[in-house]
Amino acid sequence: MSLVLDKDAQDLLFRDARTANAFSDEPVSDEQIQAIYDLVKYAPTSLNMQPLRIVLVRSPEARQRLVDTMGEGNKAKTLAAPLTAILAADHEFHEKFGQTFPHVPGVKDWFAQEQARIEAGRFNGALQVGYFIVGVRAAGLAAGPMTGFDAEALNREFFPGGDRSVLAVINIGKPGDNAWFSRNPRLDYHEVVRTV
Repeated sequence: MSLVLDKDAQDLLFRDARTANAFSDEPVSDEQIQAIYDLVKYAPTSLNMQPLRIVLVRSPEARQRLVDTMGEGNKAKTLAAPLTAILAADHEFHEKFGQTFPHVPGVKDWFAQEQARIEAGRFNGALQVGYFIVGVRAAGLAAGPMTGFDAEALNREFFPGGDRSVLAVINIGKPGDNAWFSRNPRLDYHEVVRTV
């Protein structure tokens, strides 16, 4: 194989990693989440923009507010997970972006176009969601990413100012009993890649 990453790391991050649907009651600390974020914040996005914002849902009251917005198949596992994170795109990410990135001609005018800015934020935030999931795996934890929720209700509940929008909800922890569903098949290289 022509990969630099050793096989054990490849397996940890991809081949053996699975979406968890049940978790043990072992807690996930703020220090673990900070270590994950401090690793994945360096992953590439367009112009190095960082629109991702993360809400860690820990209190029983906040957990119930979140569960009320989740689809039926996601309620019980979200209640039982040791930690759940709401990953959202900040529609005003450009305000911090300008402080950390050198001047690029035309970027300020482009960011002034609200719809283009929101679309860029959601796309690059989604990239960051993927990196975050890989970071969770790198920490030896399992991630249970979900998009089965009422986005409008969740946004009203957790982002009432309208300046952020949910991208995904992720349960995080050590896998519990019967954590895995059967793995779905993956497309082969020749089904996905073509050369022109």
